[in-house]
Amino acid sequence: MNALSTLLSLREAEKATRGLAHTPAEIAQQPETWLSTVELFKKRRGEIRDFMATAGIGSDAGSRPEIFLVGAGTSDYIGESLVYLLREAWQCRVTVVPSTDLLTHFDRLVAPQQKYLWVSFSRSGDSPEGVSVLQNAWRKRPDIYHLVVSCNANGQMVLDSAGKPNVLSICLDDAVNDRGLAMTSSFSNMVIFGQCLAHASDPGRYEQVLMQLVQSGKSFLPMAADCAAALAKEPYTKACFVGSGPLRAVARESALKLLELTAGKVLTMSESALGLRHGPMAALDQNTLCVCFLSGNERVREYEWDLLEEIGNKRLVRTRVVVAGREVGEMESVVEHCLGLGALLPADDYRPPVDVIFGQLLGLFFSLRLDLRPDCPSPNGAINRVVQNVTIHS
Repeated sequence: MNALSTLLSLREAEKATRGLAHTPAEIAQQPETWLSTVELFKKRRGEIRDFMATAGIGSDAGSRPEIFLVGAGTSDYIGESLVYLLREAWQCRVTVVPSTDLLTHFDRLVAPQQKYLWVSFSRSGDSPEGVSVLQNAWRKRPDIYHLVVSCNANGQMVLDSAGKPNVLSICLDDAVNDRGLAMTSSFSNMVIFGQCLAHASDPGRYEQVLMQLVQSGKSFLPMAADCAAALAKEPYTKACFVGSGPLRAVARESALKLLELTAGKVLTMSESALGLRHGPMAALDQNTLCVCFLSGNERVREYEWDLLEEIGNKRLVRTRVVVAGREVGEMESVVEHCLGLGALLPADDYRPPVDVIFGQLLGLFFSLRLDLRPDCPSPNGAINRVVQNVTIHS
């Protein structure tokens, strides 16, 4: 039994009382659900490929659209996880644009004559900003193509898309529509779907990558759970997450998960390895947990390793944890905890669904240590599963 399976084995009544009815299971189910998401993509692959071709993906360089990856909060970090991969696969300009920015600065972000394909991610499809941004785009720029990816078939974004020209909506399996407050399964599965988009023309190659991800996720869950549970017993009041390139998104999402699930009682931050020295390092102290998602790219990893050594030499934090997609033997004597994802794990572009599991588990176990209820960890109602009380101003 590991720390996560122990929670999963509790009686249903105790899970309900402690706010554990959903979140532990939604974290644990992820590797299996990735297989279902890819099967869904395969069933609709022809339709998706035709839609993307009509939008200009794969056309001559001068005719390709600019891609906006759109979402808010965790859904925004989905785009950040995918931007490098999609830019390389589609050979066009791909930009992550939060729906919250599009709501307030639409006319400053959308060029008048530019061709666009927007890929919008939303767990619920009911975010007021996401719904309003789509409606605004349909009214102001009906020529923009939209691919809407959600986990809720009854969400407003999916329902509003029906019958609209230039719009294709995709709803993932209801099993990944997280019932807990924090996005876990929905995040990783929408990232997996985005990786499928990058490989729409060569699905066979991605299936090999997928099996590596699933295998890595299954082996990573128990060791990551035990490490997270052990760390949660320590009196940390801060956490700093470090990641570069696609793993910067993992750092941001991990910081958000820990902040959400502890109701802000653990203050969090995220940065790139090179960015941390430019001011944010001032926040590190002996009450800080530092987690680095170590890149598989040798040159990037050297910068990250320099940072970890500097933090250690200066004794800036209580504990350093490394999550690495390679063998970790050489690191174990330098940092306090090393978690390996498996030597066969593919490049950083594909790692976010697996790496983020550690951030999710830290949020879960720290929430329990603080006597909160992980399914609904905001006792004063500061945040909700779906953002509420947003007045849309014309």
